[in-house]
Amino acid sequence: MGRARRRIFRHIHFLADDSGWAPPVNSGQLCLLAIWIKRSKSWPDVPTLKESGVAMVSNSPFGLAGPKGMDPKVVQILQDAFKKGMEEPSDVETIAKIDQEPFYLNTVDYRAFVMRTVAEQRQVMEELRFKPE
Repeated sequence: MGRARRRIFRHIHFLADDSGWAPPVNSGQLCLLAIWIKRSKSWPDVPTLKESGVAMVSNSPFGLAGPKGMDPKVVQILQDAFKKGMEEPSDVETIAKIDQEPFYLNTVDYRAFVMRTVAEQRQVMEELRFKPE
């Protein structure tokens, strides 16, 4: 990472969000310093966090949650409908418009992802000595 970029990383507030910031970046009002996981089709010259020396990778899948003990048949119906919906051309187009990648996980994998993410975030909060009020 270049000296100027390192200096900026130390003095700027970060926005970790979907690509709602795209219009101000495209108009030159904001400078995009890094992308989360992999280089973007929209901004191919912008490095990833990892390439910029920040050891952080994160993804945000869309998911559904239901009450504990749901009928497995209902869970399967919802899982299949959600997957089918994500494959619809209009959904694929919308995901591309907001510069995101499809990231489907089935019920078992999504639960594992959530549990792992919660544990990782809890550890980060403890390391930062963050105490919720």
